[in-house]
Amino acid sequence: MKFHSILIACTLIAGVTHAQNRDPLKTEIITSDIDNFWIAFETAKPDFNPEVFQTLYLDKGSNGIKGFTPGRIRNAENLAKRVKGRIKYYSSIKPSTDKIPGMKDDIRKSLVKLKELYPEAIFPPVYFVIGTMSSGGTSSDDGLIIGAEMYGMTPETPKDELNEWLLSVLKPVEEVPHIVAHELIHFQQTYDGGTLLQACLKEGSADFITELISGKHINGHVHDFANPKEKELWLEFKEKMFEKNYDGWLYSAAPGRPNDLGYWMGYKITKAYYEKANDKKQAIRDILTIKDEKRFLKESGYEEKFK
Repeated sequence: MKFHSILIACTLIAGVTHAQNRDPLKTEIITSDIDNFWIAFETAKPDFNPEVFQTLYLDKGSNGIKGFTPGRIRNAENLAKRVKGRIKYYSSIKPSTDKIPGMKDDIRKSLVKLKELYPEAIFPPVYFVIGTMSSGGTSSDDGLIIGAEMYGMTPETPKDELNEWLLSVLKPVEEVPHIVAHELIHFQQTYDGGTLLQACLKEGSADFITELISGKHINGHVHDFANPKEKELWLEFKEKMFEKNYDGWLYSAAPGRPNDLGYWMGYKITKAYYEKANDKKQAIRDILTIKDEKRFLKESGYEEKFK
């Protein structure tokens, strides 16, 4: 989520600290960091002194802030620099971030649906933070961490500070339940990326199960581009899928193509596997615990449609 692109480099796997909650209705959804950010933001104006962000935001932060800071926020100086450099955008997103606490019931609906499909599911805390526009979400041992600033796009959003990548990955706040679902699936997965195929299966299967439990995923624009070119893209992907070079497929884009075509490719293979399976619950287990990506591809039957 990501965007994943944004999306994202997801770290891993369920296991420690708060991770053993198996009741979706008891899932903690923590939004206090959003409130702390806006206090710091208003206090720091107009110069955006890093010490204000350090004292009023980072030092007061939840475990989500502690998990998000090293690789994404980095430090108060970087946060202040990024906010000041995109002040129009940050100033525009408060109404969107203020909606997030009211979305907890919608988020939990997806969690309940996952429990139905995958009874072994673990439900870690979900933290909403505001970062430097570098990541829409990730998972860590502390839980799921969502970069709320990436979900502030509206028809009125000022765009002159935004580069091409941000214009392609920023989403409206209504997408928040779907990115939480995507990161929740990553938390269940028992494998990392390796080959291009394996990494695409990891991201694409998260999108596929996200669609099952929340009604949609956040990469519809990628599907719109890729579906009419499915055979052409498959033949191209096939030549590279056992390499460990993700260029043009994951966390990047080729000229004239959207970011993260690999999410779409992994989705298509995963969907083929699921639709072919007689036991759907077992198929979900298989998807979350892929041990051999070559075998998974073969058993999906996806390649057969092009012969």
